[in-house]
Amino acid sequence: KLDELIAGAKKEGVIEFYGPSTLGPQGAQALAAAFNKKYGLNVKLGYSPSGNMTRDTGKVVGLSASGQPPEWDIMVVTDAHHGSLWLRKLHIPFDYTSIGVPKDRIEYDRGTVSVANQFALPAYNKKTLPAKDVPTKWEDLLDPKWQGKLGVINSTHHWGRLAAGPWGEEKTIDFIKKLSAQKPLLTRAGEMAQRLILGEVLISATLQDSQLHSSKESGAPLAFAEQVQPVISPEYHVGVLKNAPHPNVGHLFVAFMASPEVQAIWEKHTGHTSAYVPGTSAHKFAQGKQVVYMKQDQAAKVDKISRQIGKILGFN
Repeated sequence: KLDELIAGAKKEGVIEFYGPSTLGPQGAQALAAAFNKKYGLNVKLGYSPSGNMTRDTGKVVGLSASGQPPEWDIMVVTDAHHGSLWLRKLHIPFDYTSIGVPKDRIEYDRGTVSVANQFALPAYNKKTLPAKDVPTKWEDLLDPKWQGKLGVINSTHHWGRLAAGPWGEEKTIDFIKKLSAQKPLLTRAGEMAQRLILGEVLISATLQDSQLHSSKESGAPLAFAEQVQPVISPEYHVGVLKNAPHPNVGHLFVAFMASPEVQAIWEKHTGHTSAYVPGTSAHKFAQGKQVVYMKQDQAAKVDKISRQIGKILGFN
């Protein structure tokens, strides 16, 4: 199967790759170079950086419903977004174990492979928020002192994971209603990081560590409220989309994304690694913490509740 994939990939010669904007063109091309070297290919990679994963996942769903092929062969988005695609049967399943991918990295009925873990917690600017005011538990975000000084990003699946996991639906919805009453600033993660840096908000209810990684490189002192638990851990998954124009390159690239050499590239450009690979930064960070991971059997619930939460908070 591997030989057949390589031969098919050589004929196709191209892959359209959708991935996190934090990866950047340099990171995408570093992946392409390592991929071509590994398999002796000269595949050209077209990189589309994510602007809004929820919107772009919906775009794939809409194109499929109208009978049109997707713009991309593969997408690297969170497991929650891939859950939405899986529920609508928009992956091409493949036996990735047959070409060396560990079984515990494969999800969604063999449609996706786990690449890396994000971590999401309340985040703040160490220059503008005194240490005594840093939250130590999620409920601290509901203190009236944060009214008008709090931000909430559009990654509503963060809360959906708590609802499908340790908190349950009732507790989560009650928490979100109280959070909405704080009159938070609503925006996307990248813009929220800038608002924190400028001091326009004092704390973001959740933020991914990719934003902390980018800010650290620019010298901005953003930090997690690390005492807060449980820690939410969205995973970046990669999968080949139904009716993808270059499926051979797609499946080969998905398998490549589970290989050890990708971890160093991904960490350098996004700040993320896999919590399932011993020795990585993510694996070390997760030790001794209550971490909420999402699995296939939770996808429908997370998808449904995330939409409900979005409406309560006021996201369109």
